[in-house]
Amino acid sequence: MLRYDPGIPSRLTKRQWGFIVRVFDSNWMQIEEYLRRDDRVVLPTGSTEQHGYLSLGTDAILAERVAVEAAEPLGVPVLPALPFGMAPHWAAFPGSMSLRLSTYTEVLRDLLDGLAAQGFRRIAIINGHGGNIPVTAFIREWRSQPRPHRVQVLYHTWCYGPRTTAAANQFDREQNHANWGENFPWNRLPGVDLPAEPRPTSKRASSTSAAGSP
Repeated sequence: MLRYDPGIPSRLTKRQWGFIVRVFDSNWMQIEEYLRRDDRVVLPTGSTEQHGYLSLGTDAILAERVAVEAAEPLGVPVLPALPFGMAPHWAAFPGSMSLRLSTYTEVLRDLLDGLAAQGFRRIAIINGHGGNIPVTAFIREWRSQPRPHRVQVLYHTWCYGPRTTAAANQFDREQNHANWGENFPWNRLPGVDLPAEPRPTSKRASSTSAAGSP
C-alpha cells in the first residue's frame, strides 16, 4: 500500500460524514454500503522504475495522489495503485520492473471484470506512466463486449495533461523522464540531494530507451 506523509491533511482520506476514500482504509461492508448509492471507482496505475534521484515508485505514488485528491470531494473510492506496468526500456536499472503487454492486459482484464461483477459501472483509470498507454486498445475492446449492464471506463494519463505540462514548463521546458512534472515532495527521498543543474542523458539510459516517458 502506498501511504503518504502523515502531515497531509485528513481531508485527503475522509469526507466530513466519514466515508473513507482509499479502499485500503475500508472494509468490504463499507464498500458494499457505498455501492447501494453510487457505482463509481478509481484505479490508479503506475510503474516501478528508475526516476533518477526520485523514488522508484514515482509513477504509482503520483497516480494515487492525483486520484485521491480528485476523488475525495466526490466521495468516490480509490483502489490501491497498480505498481507494475510496462517499462522494458528501464529494465537494466536495478529495482525497475516490467510486465509484458500480454501480462499487463490480462491483469487489467481481471481487475475490470472483478469490479464490474461487484456492481461498479463507472471506472476511472488514472494512469501515471506513459509506457502503459498501449493498453488503451484493450480497454476499448473490453468496453465494447456485450454484458448485462453497461460499464463505462475512462482512461486518463494525468502527467500528459496540458495544465500539468504548463506548470512544469515554468521550471524546465525539457519535459522528459523524471522531469519537473514528476518532481514533488511526496516522491523525493529523504537524505538524497537533487542536483542544482540538469545533467545530460547517460549512455546507459540512451541505450535502453529511445524516448523518455514518465
